[in-house]
Amino acid sequence: MDSRASVLARIRARLGKAVTPAAAERAQVAEYLAGHPQGPRPGMPADTIARFCERALGLMTSVSELSTLDELPAAVARYLAAQGLQPAAVCWPQFAALDWRGAGLEVAARPARDGDLVGITGVFCAIAETGTLMLCSGAASPAASSLLPETHIAVVPRTRIVSGMEEGWALLRAESGVMPRAVNFVSGPSRTADIEQTVTLGAHGPYRVHVLLLSQ
Repeated sequence: MDSRASVLARIRARLGKAVTPAAAERAQVAEYLAGHPQGPRPGMPADTIARFCERALGLMTSVSELSTLDELPAAVARYLAAQGLQPAAVCWPQFAALDWRGAGLEVAARPARDGDLVGITGVFCAIAETGTLMLCSGAASPAASSLLPETHIAVVPRTRIVSGMEEGWALLRAESGVMPRAVNFVSGPSRTADIEQTVTLGAHGPYRVHVLLLSQ
């Protein structure tokens, strides 16, 4: 018996249970887990989009509007110019066909590498309760594009904003069936206060996170 099994066996013994769970007990646990029960949750306003924007801004994520996806290159160009950043980026494959050059940008549809300063991504969904972006890794959604660059620009369709984490996971189970290799939650720019309790941005990821809220 390994150490883990030994610890669990002692716990079960103190609870007055047999060391090895019976089939009925295993079935009961499996049924409980399959039901994905939810614990107590705070109340949420009816307007989840407004709540998402409010929470995102509180996390130092900037937010602007985007009517159609064709407007994305111009919106990115304006944002980079306002931040004093170079007009170059990498993007997810779904944005490759947009007219980046027409907006004066050099954008490559590939995962970010060392030296790429701006990453443009979509999201799987966004969480209104916390202002968080939920991103799933995959060939069409490389995680590096949101983690390596100093600036992360995320396109968030209004239709993909859900109330809470519970709805986000339920949507992933319904649409994907199989969990991706990684699910990343982005709540504003990367920050840490490990050194002298001073908040430092960009320690483990982007210095900036900018959301473009897509209407359609």
